[in-house]
Amino acid sequence: MADPLLAPVVVTVAIALAFDVINGFHDAANSIATVVSTRVLSPRLAVLWAAFFNFVAMFVFPAAVAGTISRIVIIDPSDHAYVYVVLAGLLGAIVWDLFTWWRGLPTSSSHALIGGVAGAGAAHAGWSVLNWDKVFTTIQFIPLAPLIGLGLGFALMLAVYWLFRSWRPAQVDRVFRRGQLVSAALYSLGHGGNDAQKTMGIIVALLVAAGYRDPGASGVPVWIVLSCHAAMAAGTALGGWRIVRTMGMRITKLRPVGGFCAETAGAVTLFGSTHFGIPVSTTQTITGSIIGVGATRQVSGIKWGIAGRIVWAWVLTIPASALAAAGCFLLIRAVHPAF
Repeated sequence: MADPLLAPVVVTVAIALAFDVINGFHDAANSIATVVSTRVLSPRLAVLWAAFFNFVAMFVFPAAVAGTISRIVIIDPSDHAYVYVVLAGLLGAIVWDLFTWWRGLPTSSSHALIGGVAGAGAAHAGWSVLNWDKVFTTIQFIPLAPLIGLGLGFALMLAVYWLFRSWRPAQVDRVFRRGQLVSAALYSLGHGGNDAQKTMGIIVALLVAAGYRDPGASGVPVWIVLSCHAAMAAGTALGGWRIVRTMGMRITKLRPVGGFCAETAGAVTLFGSTHFGIPVSTTQTITGSIIGVGATRQVSGIKWGIAGRIVWAWVLTIPASALAAAGCFLLIRAVHPAF
């Protein structure tokens, strides 16, 4: 007899990889906005540069973030309805991602995914199925990630100003135009390491829910690692030009030295959080870094109206994606009452 769960699992894996493509597309701005806005690379070359380093991140970072994401919801392997919880969580995150892309808002795909899975899980079995330790760790880093990026960006920019204080502006530009190639690569590496692992964790949770994987098993299968990084790289290569404009040109005006400092500060934040298995928002991290760099010149140089819209989008991401996912789950249950 055919396995009744095989088809929904295959469909959900396909949707998870589609989410990874959308994530890369939506978050391409995080990796390339500064290097494009400073005209160090053309948009086409910038997305290819970012896509390559998003992919090779699979060889650099252990799958600690994937382990965190796979445990956001406490899954009962005997209740195969959790397969549809994962599916609805993905659909809710995709709905929010596409809406905010259309509005040109650089929100967090990571938080959309976490909110989506949490909302679908709660719709199925109540709030008790949520692993609140993992949820609270993620929530704590909603303000911490941009603040860390802001502080590092501000400090790094001041240090560069002091170290290069006797250089002519043209010389500084020439050095940091090359430096931005390195900083953009590092940021893309951090982005691929943190964000691709979130979808890995979702697929692992799906396999546990379907009974295809032992809940106590460690590590992530190679096919999941490879496919998630490939999907992330493909999405990044497509680019997300509405958000590039917001991130790179509307928050504050950047020169190559500022772009280098913002990307480096963001990369350091992502490397640390990925090492400790903390799923942070790459969007919030680079936004905080850009604001920190801009604040070294003058606070009035930052367009706080744009920054305010971004912050509101951050605040709404988890509840909005949770509601969308809960709605998707209830719809699936209505048309598929067997589970």
